[in-house]
Amino acid sequence: MEVRTFFETFKMIRKSFPTFVCFIFLTVSLFNINGATAGERFHITVDHAKIMRINKPAATVIIGNPGIADATVQDAHTLVITGKSFGVTNLIVLDGDGEPIADALLTVRGERVDAVTVYRRTQRVTYSCSPNCERSLALGDNDDAFGSVKSQVEERNAFAGGAAPQQ
Repeated sequence: MEVRTFFETFKMIRKSFPTFVCFIFLTVSLFNINGATAGERFHITVDHAKIMRINKPAATVIIGNPGIADATVQDAHTLVITGKSFGVTNLIVLDGDGEPIADALLTVRGERVDAVTVYRRTQRVTYSCSPNCERSLALGDNDDAFGSVKSQVEERNAFAGGAAPQQ
């Protein structure tokens, strides 16, 4: 068994270091050439928006399942991604020539801040508590609770917009 001193080991590493750096550089370069779009992953909360920046102007935006997420072109290099429902879908952005600019996986989850979920057997109702607890619309709530809150919100919005409430 050969025993080396610290200085001998250091000299050996120093001599091979440039080779190691070149190897890493070439590996990373080849990965970037072959991996055109690596498939970024975005995590979005239901009913929230997130900004996505792109390098080239977008001509076409494709969402795999528009029931899960939505994308709006804000300007030539900015997309606004909105979570609509729980789930996973993909987003593809194409330039004017039809070439892919971005290919991302979108995960929409239900991270609720200041929310309390009440379970009564198989029935579920969600409350938004900031600071007082009031029933809110949440995917997964039972149909009666969801429908009741939904109709109240629609009536309130119609009233605020000047339209007469529907009977």
